Amino acid sequence: MEVQIITPDSTLFNGEATLVVVPGIDGQIGILNNHAPLVSSLVKGVVKVKHNDKEDLFDIPGGVVEVSSNKITVLAS
Repeated sequence: MEVQIITPDSTLFNGEATLVVVPGIDGQIGILNNHAPLVSSLVKGVVKVKHNDKEDLFDIPGGVVEVSSNKITVLAS
């Protein structure tokens, strides 16, 4: 999956991943390949990105996630 994590000031991550976990309003949302389309608000928390047997963690203050056609965009506020 193609993943972008963007803040107003910079791009935190731009690349391929096998798993993304985001902090949704009602709890964590795990996103794998071929996930159904989704738009959700995010709360303050950690975005976890797994890729190439590596795991990156990004603190975000909140924002929005969009999932469509194996592309995930996290717009962190």
